[in-house]
Amino acid sequence: MKKILFTVGLWCLALCMQAAGHISRLRAELQDSRSDYVFVVAHRGDWRHAPENSVAAIKGAADMGVDMVEIDIQRTKDGGFVLMHDGSIDRTTEGKGNVADYTVEELKRFRLRRADGSLSDETIPTLEEALTACKGAVLVNIDKGGDYLSEIAPIIRKTGTEDHVVLKGRGTVEEVERQLSGYKDILYMPVVDLDGEGAIPYVASFLSAFRPQAVEVIFKTDRFAKLSYLPVIAASDCRVWINTLWASLCGGHEDEKALSDPDAHWGWVLDRGATVIQTDRPEELIEYLKKKERRNL
Repeated sequence: MKKILFTVGLWCLALCMQAAGHISRLRAELQDSRSDYVFVVAHRGDWRHAPENSVAAIKGAADMGVDMVEIDIQRTKDGGFVLMHDGSIDRTTEGKGNVADYTVEELKRFRLRRADGSLSDETIPTLEEALTACKGAVLVNIDKGGDYLSEIAPIIRKTGTEDHVVLKGRGTVEEVERQLSGYKDILYMPVVDLDGEGAIPYVASFLSAFRPQAVEVIFKTDRFAKLSYLPVIAASDCRVWINTLWASLCGGHEDEKALSDPDAHWGWVLDRGATVIQTDRPEELIEYLKKKERRNL
């Protein structure tokens, strides 16, 4: 019996070391701006096969081979954090009302809906549960958390996922540094709408003072003078992150168009220097990038 337990223990240890090694490789690659490896980020997880922002969607995306899952958080009545894109639970659960009007325990009563509206057995996960599901399997980008950095950082530390997480928001360098003081291992990425006033100085302030690993850029049209700033970002030891979810985020080069003509759309994004792409079509994008030899770790 002791021999069996010893063997099982060694096997578990080997699996843990393998998982830790996988995350370490991904993080090191993410921090290497000279690498041409393209990170694939699954928007709200694998929501085509599981409810969006669910533990099942996280695990499905990891099994698919994505590098990172994007999740959305909302603050509850009792100060907790759960995964939910909308402020309301109406669209994605069997319940009604706003997240902020429920406690975590109350929200746990509601089942999540799949994309077709049918009910699943999945319940609303807490941020802690979601991070635990990511641990050792996949990196995670937390959206809608920019106003709560100092509150969610302890949860990240508690779950031992500081090396898994990329936070993001629209705060200033000073605001971010103040909220994440004491959490230097957690990566942070500014989000910028290139159409907005002051976009370039805002990005420049991060590139000079904060040195982020990536900048998430949003732009409505591909005929836009400020797109010439993307090479500046890429040349600043920083990755360019582009969302191909829908047209207004990526100048009309969204996923659904890329399915029929990938070179004209995903290829266009790559030609503009993107090495992180958030997508609603992770399986197809991974296959495309493999053909382009942009998925070699």
